[in-house]
Amino acid sequence: MPPAGTPRVVLAVHDRASFCMLPLTVAERLGYFATEGLDVLVREFPDAQACVQAVASGAAHVASIAYGTVVALRARGVLPLTAFVQQGRTSQLVMGVADPSASQVLRGARIGVASANTDAYRLARLVLQRAGLRAGDVRFVPLHRHAQAVAAFRAGLVDAICHSDPAITLLEQEGAIKVVADTRTVRGNAEVFGGPLPAACLAAPGAFLGSRADVAQALAFAMVRALKWLQTAGPSDIIRAVPEAYFSGDRALYLAAFSRVRETWTPDGLMPGDGPATFLKTVQTLGELPEARGLDMGQTYTNQFAQKAKVRFRA
Repeated sequence: MPPAGTPRVVLAVHDRASFCMLPLTVAERLGYFATEGLDVLVREFPDAQACVQAVASGAAHVASIAYGTVVALRARGVLPLTAFVQQGRTSQLVMGVADPSASQVLRGARIGVASANTDAYRLARLVLQRAGLRAGDVRFVPLHRHAQAVAAFRAGLVDAICHSDPAITLLEQEGAIKVVADTRTVRGNAEVFGGPLPAACLAAPGAFLGSRADVAQALAFAMVRALKWLQTAGPSDIIRAVPEAYFSGDRALYLAAFSRVRETWTPDGLMPGDGPATFLKTVQTLGELPEARGLDMGQTYTNQFAQKAKVRFRA
């Protein structure tokens, strides 16, 4: 039990077992939050919208969500959140096809995506756009869970898939998929989006960051320490830090997937300099989020907390 008087912070998250959320898991499991004098309760919600609602209602103080969600909420005037620790600089997504020839002929294809109106959907649409196709030229099939995505791909229920690991690494090991776009490396992400695409982040209302700046700073210290740890963590370190349930019965697959996504996390929690512009350019290219036209992207994030953590931990 934390000492009496320890600040309790409720942190909302969706799919806490995902690789996008691994820095958060590391900070929690290695006791970094406690070291910073915090009592952090990580609550898992069914989707990102539920996480946002939890923060809006006061049921949670902070959310670990996609930076794109932060931008959309501000642009639509729904909830003015600010990203204050950036966990990911790429979306960790891969688009692949079962038939190598299908990478050239995607018209009429059934494409499995993690969910609509997310980075997976955007990645698929960019690939289609470059092939001269529109979203209406294919059929998107929602495949929320990794096991569901793998099963559908193996059974031929979809012709292509846009998903994250460990599903993609498993299909690669089986020789079942031809990758046509890969954002699991900084270079691959830049080839798709033209630069870093900010992904998972810690975000909170400006009122929280102002009135509880000490708590926000403590969260940033813990998260940046976790991000630095991930830069050099080896297989044995991961096995000790990650809950057994996250391996889904296959440690070797998890570790193989981890090695593929290691580059995707920011090393210091800072928003990449051209990250917001890359996101804005992407949604404009796809004709999404017209409300973001004219939005001051500087309001969507702050580096003040991560910068102090970067200096402290020499990240």
